[in-house]
Amino acid sequence: MSFAVVRAALRRAPVNAARAPRAFRNPAFRRYSTEAAPKKSNAALFAGLAALTAAGGIGYYVYASESNTAKEAGTAIKSGVQSAKAATKLVPTKEDYQKVYNRIAEVMDEAADIDYDDGSYGPVLLRLAWHCSGTYDKATNTGGSNYATMRFAPESLHSANAGLQVARAVQEKIHQEFPWISYGDLWTLGGVCAIQEMGGPKIPWRPGRIDGFAEQATPDGRLPDGAKGADHLRNIFHRMGFNDQEIVALSGAHALGRCHRDRSGFDGPWTFSPVTVSNEYFRLLLEEKWVWRKWDGPKQLADKTTGTLMMLPSDYALVQDKTFKKYVQAYAKDQDLWFKDFANAVSHLFELGVPTSQFVASEPWIMKNTDEK
Repeated sequence: MSFAVVRAALRRAPVNAARAPRAFRNPAFRRYSTEAAPKKSNAALFAGLAALTAAGGIGYYVYASESNTAKEAGTAIKSGVQSAKAATKLVPTKEDYQKVYNRIAEVMDEAADIDYDDGSYGPVLLRLAWHCSGTYDKATNTGGSNYATMRFAPESLHSANAGLQVARAVQEKIHQEFPWISYGDLWTLGGVCAIQEMGGPKIPWRPGRIDGFAEQATPDGRLPDGAKGADHLRNIFHRMGFNDQEIVALSGAHALGRCHRDRSGFDGPWTFSPVTVSNEYFRLLLEEKWVWRKWDGPKQLADKTTGTLMMLPSDYALVQDKTFKKYVQAYAKDQDLWFKDFANAVSHLFELGVPTSQFVASEPWIMKNTDEK
């Protein structure tokens, strides 16, 4: 039996047998559709061709030179070319990106063949998409998913990115099959695929990111530290432009995956179903009794009932802070509400740092799940 069959069954089954089944998808998010093709503009076409010609004329200088000035020029050229392509529709179609999505979904299941984690690459692919986007700084307009700078050291070696070489290697194989897609688009599309294929809501997404250079890599310390509390979470997320409600909504992604001692130092899953998107993370935070784990690792909490689940100090901060807690309570009671807020926040997260002119559509797309073919 393939893992795809198991995953489909899990998506339809309740997370806890004692709890009533929930519908995982919110039909409200099907409101997006492929845009109607705009009327052709000769002026826009000529502008696009001019941009492409200009890029080719100085391409040798940019790519032969190792200077920062040349690489900055190269980024500007790429951005201009992408904007021109978007304006003239000289870009792959939604159907092309759907093929990439479908391939990612197939590869996600291959984790079961090598007994990786819980049988899916989905959680680590989502973490890659999250971490490549969550470096954004609104004050300096740097970071975010536009340049996919985690391809380079030292960003790839930042402690918060430990273990993500697994996800990058998985996505590299897919990039070899679809070399026309930028890494930023591929990684964020992988996050969308992971959420949707593991039973989560539809995530509005659109392509247009470009690949940058190592010099554009972000400094360490821009991603959340699980060992810290509410003030740290606000500093990290407010820097990106998110509010307290969005901080809690995005934290619900911890319904997926697990921590590893050889990566973050922490250990264990947050929920009993780490390959199923649900609001169980919030319910467990409120309903379980959490105690400090006695072990030789970093400070983390364990559920008193079974001792098999974990929460990080940053997770526990969500129920210790009054403002955060009210959102935890709301999402624990209403999965549809969390799905709605989570989808909006993730869609925004994945677009951080990307100039609007580079996107190929004025409104995000909704990609089809593999069971909707």
